[in-house]
Amino acid sequence: MKILLLGKNGQVGWELQRALAPLGELVALDRHQGADLADIEALAATVRAQAPQVIVNAAAYTAVDKAESEPELARQINTLAPARLALEAKALGALLLHYTTDYDFDGSGSDARAEDAPTAPLSVYGRTKLDGEQAIRASGCQHLILRTSWVYAARGGNFAKTMLRLAAEREQLKVIADQIGAPTGADLLADLSAHMIRATRAQPALAGTYHAVASGESSWHAYAHYVIEFARARGKPVKVAPDQVLAIPTSDYPTPATRPLNSRLANTKLQQRFGLTLPHWQQGVERMLHEIL
Repeated sequence: MKILLLGKNGQVGWELQRALAPLGELVALDRHQGADLADIEALAATVRAQAPQVIVNAAAYTAVDKAESEPELARQINTLAPARLALEAKALGALLLHYTTDYDFDGSGSDARAEDAPTAPLSVYGRTKLDGEQAIRASGCQHLILRTSWVYAARGGNFAKTMLRLAAEREQLKVIADQIGAPTGADLLADLSAHMIRATRAQPALAGTYHAVASGESSWHAYAHYVIEFARARGKPVKVAPDQVLAIPTSDYPTPATRPLNSRLANTKLQQRFGLTLPHWQQGVERMLHEIL
């Protein structure tokens, strides 16, 4: 089996290089190697030249706030490029695996969204990602679409590293407490992807859209508190006192793009159909913290 991985140097792409390698011949490319989602014709030519059995698209326009002022570029990368990948996958008879987001939803209520829940994105980023999903489904290609949330990795920047840096510098932190989701590790997504590709190649009926998130839920404030106390317990430099990690509402921290308050995604379908148990978010975060501390 030949697998073409696009976006090899992103957080998820980096982990996918490890997770996908045992499945077959892996060709991993970045945007400087014919995998630039902003150049759709060159991208399509790359896919045709490689002629893979599986295409994994780990590339995206992810600058959520910047997308508000760059809607056409966001659309090019998040909507038009996946649409073209889907057409090329259809022509090759290839499986396309694509990642998308909790920003598909409007964040109302407190229930975890199932895959078939009504979508209503609040931002340019969310709309372009949803449109990309819909184009893939409309193409008729065999696909796995994985919606996820709050992705982090030990490699590169992440929320935990930012909190630890600020906690070592400041006596008080203010962190949003009314956005709820599940921190999900890039390593978990990569391992899930490898398992799902192998299973779907053997059982094509498994293809479809899935929510792929760690179990449990957290606010950004609770996430920050967990990270800081983990570091404090291990003797790392922490200046901020436990009671000075203050909870604030989203309204106190305005941004160009509107974020969903409720980013809970139900992962029941994935667990049942693939026979998996998704770990609690704290397990992955703890593992990541051991790596970076």
